[in-house]
Amino acid sequence: MKRFFKIASPHYIFEWNDLRCVITMLNVALIMLFGLKISWFGLAVALVGLVKELTGNRHINSLLMYCANIVLNSYFISLL
Repeated sequence: MKRFFKIASPHYIFEWNDLRCVITMLNVALIMLFGLKISWFGLAVALVGLVKELTGNRHINSLLMYCANIVLNSYFISLL
């Protein structure tokens, strides 16, 4: 598995994308459990993440993910 993901270090290295992944998974679970009102949480997280991405390291895949999360959560909010 280390070869497949090209992991060279024997120790885990925390990245901010790990936290973003956990928050996104939590957002999905909360939407499924409590309904579309939780989309405000996901929208806020995506907007903060987009600002952080634009002011820091700019990666096209991260920008696209944040934009996709903003569009998705905005769509859910419009369904309310």
